[in-house]
Amino acid sequence: MHLGAFLFNLGNHAAGWRMPDVPTEGLMAFDFYRNLAETAERGKFDLVFHSDGLGINDTYDAVLRHTVTIRPEPLTLLSALAVVTQRVGLAATISTTYNEPYHIARKLGMLDFLSNGRAALNLVTSSTDQEAQNFGLSHHLAHGARYERAREFIDILRLLWDSWDDKALSFDKVSGQVADPALIQAIHYKGKYLSVRGPLNMPRPPQGHPVIIQAGVSADGQDFAAHVADVVFSVERSLASAQAFYAAAQTRVTAAGRIPGVMKVMPGLLPIIGRTQEEAESKDRALQDLVPESLAVSYLSDVVQHDLSRYPIDGQLPELPESNGEMGRRQIILDQARLPGATIRSLAVQMVQNRGHLRVVGTARTIANFMAEWFTNNACDGFNILAPFHPGGLAEFVDEVVPELQHRGLFRQEYSGRTLRDHLGLARP
Repeated sequence: MHLGAFLFNLGNHAAGWRMPDVPTEGLMAFDFYRNLAETAERGKFDLVFHSDGLGINDTYDAVLRHTVTIRPEPLTLLSALAVVTQRVGLAATISTTYNEPYHIARKLGMLDFLSNGRAALNLVTSSTDQEAQNFGLSHHLAHGARYERAREFIDILRLLWDSWDDKALSFDKVSGQVADPALIQAIHYKGKYLSVRGPLNMPRPPQGHPVIIQAGVSADGQDFAAHVADVVFSVERSLASAQAFYAAAQTRVTAAGRIPGVMKVMPGLLPIIGRTQEEAESKDRALQDLVPESLAVSYLSDVVQHDLSRYPIDGQLPELPESNGEMGRRQIILDQARLPGATIRSLAVQMVQNRGHLRVVGTARTIANFMAEWFTNNACDGFNILAPFHPGGLAEFVDEVVPELQHRGLFRQEYSGRTLRDHLGLARP
């Protein structure tokens, strides 16, 4: 199976930063991230996956007060990590709404060169008005419009990376020729939202195209992924739903004219690991006890884009108005709210623990059993591991769960290739 390490600042649990061994002073320190990347590489992970956003979530005081809203800039950080790692892939989250494709083609191309072919980008369309207002707009683009722009964005990236033929650069000192102009082409792209002349001002990247990851779970996001993604970071809650999503994803890939299996599906998984089941459950309770009730409700309010603080916490989720924010995660909450016994409290606790992803509590063997069941039953191609706190949570997974997977023949003992495409079994375009 394939494994990614999702680097969400000090940890993926909302209260992970409060655990005693989490070095809060490390959030903006290079050595903190170097430790995480080296740990993932020691565990033979395919990639580290750096989360990002382009604004501060200040809609709800409790979210700003009690959660870490700081987001280190990923491309700068991953470029530094490229120097101190050798094999692990390096994925940066990039907004297609608030960036220009020429800039991103250059930056990802350079990261691919610096890392000798280990660069990836996680394409997101962004989801908040705060981000829009940081880029001269009053409101975020409509959901359909931002996916239209994203399709143009990725088309341009690929055209720019291909604007230099692999053989264009010669540096022939005898003839004095640096490059063959016939092998360098402008792209002259004109779309509804974007227009780029090209060509890129650097050679074609080592991987041809850096690996493209897509994390949208809405209908638009899934269709977009079927056409462009090498990896999908999915949100699944049960084996049956994951199997249905996996089968549908392969059908969409085929309908998009691609070969089934070229797009890897990797759901998020937050592991709470203990030496015994009791110890794991005690750790899970300790983490949840550190979450203020006001934060849980505010966090859920932010996901559903409606203030729930004025409703009874042990009552049902009310009817929600239409929204232009993140659709996929909101729909997950709406689906959960229909289950018997679901309340604002239960939904809030669930969301603040794992942001809608799977949470598995148990021993390393229990967690490996869970992962093996999904992987061997056509529910996924691997997992994106969301350690609840950093750096200890990731180190626990590498030291305890990875050997279980290796012993069963479900995960590599050593890297066999050098590029991220090698790790994922993806051909170079």
